[in-house]
Amino acid sequence: MWKKLLKQNTGTLLYSLLLVVIPVVASSGLALWLYHNQDLLESLTPLQLILYFLVVSLTMAFAITPTTFVALATGFLFGWAAFPGVVISYGVAALIGYGVARLIDHGKMTAFLHQSPKAEGVMDELREHSWSLIILTRISPVLPFAFMTFVLSLVQVPRGRFLLASMAGMLPRTLFFFWVGTQAQDLLTLLKDPNAGTMGKLLLGGLVLISLGGLYFLLNRAIKKALNRSR
Repeated sequence: MWKKLLKQNTGTLLYSLLLVVIPVVASSGLALWLYHNQDLLESLTPLQLILYFLVVSLTMAFAITPTTFVALATGFLFGWAAFPGVVISYGVAALIGYGVARLIDHGKMTAFLHQSPKAEGVMDELREHSWSLIILTRISPVLPFAFMTFVLSLVQVPRGRFLLASMAGMLPRTLFFFWVGTQAQDLLTLLKDPNAGTMGKLLLGGLVLISLGGLYFLLNRAIKKALNRSR
């Protein structure tokens, strides 16, 4: 089974692996670049700021910059006036990542799962509860944005629902990290080690627990229902 999975979905699995590895590699270099060019960025015109958000939408979609990185840096550089731009950028990045993932996979993973009635049943259950599924994957600050976009694309959720649920789920942690960015005094220190404080750490820990606990409940229920249907 595993050999068949690897053979039929090599491109899909390789792309998903890159979406996890790239942010770790790219973040340090980008942090240094932003630090040395922050005066240039802080003086952007409105048109240049729109271009900035288009660029970060692409970098987030392809896992070059983590979403937390973008929220922290944008909050530090531009303040609350730029917050709507970050939220919209998240939505654009989600749609781009969703579309690219569908093109790369080209239905291969879905076709592979259709070979197993149980796996197909689990996917059907997850698709039925896709609002909750998407929101729970987005509120966690530890689940990679681009990678989860790729995984969610395999569930084949309608684009409109995917967009709205992604933006809603990202909002709590976006607000928090953007606020941390506005309070920071040094960009490089901020990006290397955001000092969230005790209350911040508790909030982030709570979001992680809600996310992982909710996903466990959804997946467990989906598996049980799929197994009952196959009997």
